[in-house]
Amino acid sequence: MNRLTLMALLLLGALFSCQTNTQDVADTILINANIYTVDEDNPTAEALAITGDRILLAGTREDVEAYQGDDTEVIDLEGQFVMPGFIEGHGHFQGVGRMAMNLNFLRTESWDDIVAEVAKAAEQAEPGEWIIGRGWHQEKWKTTPDRNVLGYPYHDELSAVSPLNPVLLRHASGHALFANAKAMQMAGITGETPNPVGGEIVRDSRGNPIGVFEENAEGLIDRVYNASMMRRPAEATRRDWLRANRLAQNECLRKGVTSFQDAGSSYSDIDRFNRLAENDSLDVRLYVMLRRPYDEMKDNLDGLPIIGAGNNTFTCRAIKAAVDGALGPYGAWLLEPYEDKADFTGQNTTSLEEIANIAELSIENDMQYCVHAIGDRANREVLDIFEQTFAEHPDQENLRWRIEHSQHLHPNDIPRFAEMGVIAAMQAIHCTSDAPFVVKRLGEKRAREGAYVWKTLLESGAVVTNGTDAPVEDVDPIESFYATVTRKRIDNGFEFFPEQALSREEAIRTYTLANAYGAFEEDIKGSLEPGKLADLVVLSKDLVNCTEEEILETEVLKTMVGGEFKYEKE
Repeated sequence: MNRLTLMALLLLGALFSCQTNTQDVADTILINANIYTVDEDNPTAEALAITGDRILLAGTREDVEAYQGDDTEVIDLEGQFVMPGFIEGHGHFQGVGRMAMNLNFLRTESWDDIVAEVAKAAEQAEPGEWIIGRGWHQEKWKTTPDRNVLGYPYHDELSAVSPLNPVLLRHASGHALFANAKAMQMAGITGETPNPVGGEIVRDSRGNPIGVFEENAEGLIDRVYNASMMRRPAEATRRDWLRANRLAQNECLRKGVTSFQDAGSSYSDIDRFNRLAENDSLDVRLYVMLRRPYDEMKDNLDGLPIIGAGNNTFTCRAIKAAVDGALGPYGAWLLEPYEDKADFTGQNTTSLEEIANIAELSIENDMQYCVHAIGDRANREVLDIFEQTFAEHPDQENLRWRIEHSQHLHPNDIPRFAEMGVIAAMQAIHCTSDAPFVVKRLGEKRAREGAYVWKTLLESGAVVTNGTDAPVEDVDPIESFYATVTRKRIDNGFEFFPEQALSREEAIRTYTLANAYGAFEEDIKGSLEPGKLADLVVLSKDLVNCTEEEILETEVLKTMVGGEFKYEKE
């Protein structure tokens, strides 16, 4: 019996030793790398050990090679720069995919360019087929149309090249659209059509619509378009959705984005994302905000929040709302009138009562609340609602409620973000993209003191996150990073109040660990340290130390999600 007992103990010890050694063996080791970990206790490393979807160690080559086994894949990165995967802090995932499926006007330089693109599309379209596009911005064209209202062209030229097809062209911001005569006729739009609350039909001096619909007025055209889409076969709709999803994933991975915070999806989108996650069909991790009216959500939040579905590829634990529009189409809600549109202070697109009701709903259902606010009046009103809600629920802590964009602030409201623990969910690329018209809209003083003041917010103690608001801008984090640290436009070098620029380290943090914090995910992502998800990007340039010019030359060489390279540049 003693001999048998001894043999059994020896066998158990051997098995235990084998299991321990197996657990400590890396599946993949990256060596000869220039690693910036975003871990304050261990900011740089030269090698990384990975097992499964997690990081074992970031350290010296000698320390990391202690985890090497017979089957470990060893990858020599030959000095290339490695950092945590970029986290897109605010975008529209399906919108990124749809942008690739429709006409893209982000790089167009004139109204004539847009008319020419629509003319080509009309030649190939069937009569009655909708022509859809996005990305135009009247303030970014090199020439202003001869006939215009506040820089907006008349629809005549567009309508002439597309008489048989309704056309819907979304403004780059998403807060206005252009429609041709066919689309307006289908929607029953005339000079007598009243402006909806929170929106405006742009008209000529005689009161006739010129084709532009701002903010809530977009719904007049959207309703007709959506009705036509509802008549399509369900399978065609599903196929288009899946195609857009795949295109969005590919675009993100190609540009080093490993996680994407989606700023407003429907119930059906959330169900589809969740199914993809459970079926292991998401290569980019999604953090999604539900966006629906209060009356629709108040009795319809069963099953939420969803946290970490599909091995941490899908989470929905936030609600999105919007209190105003965008600065370009005069939708930002301001405390004082626009400099270039006297006696107009922008649009309040959702009633403050609705915003407050959703705040209470978020508290009751343990959901994060994320409110779009761009103008200084909009930001103040949202901060006031947040403050009142927090005061009414003193037992609720660590809510991490967010103001999406936080673009134009009154100086008196800047300290309130840190004092209340409200996250400023900003997009640096908006600053340099909008720079040509910000002073025109706000005046020099308001622009200097409160426009895109991420340095002042950071120094006040606020959490500042980063992103692109894609497809409003390209999802490319490199261009947004450049804007964060230089405040310069790429095309002409124009510098927008450079005193607000962040350091390289601060900028990387806004795009990684701060974004993870903004989604309650800092324990599993945002830095390269043991136990966290092995989500990383390999870049051709060292973003911490390279020159400003070299930032824009940076290429994404590899993108890893969960220990697997999902993208490798050929």
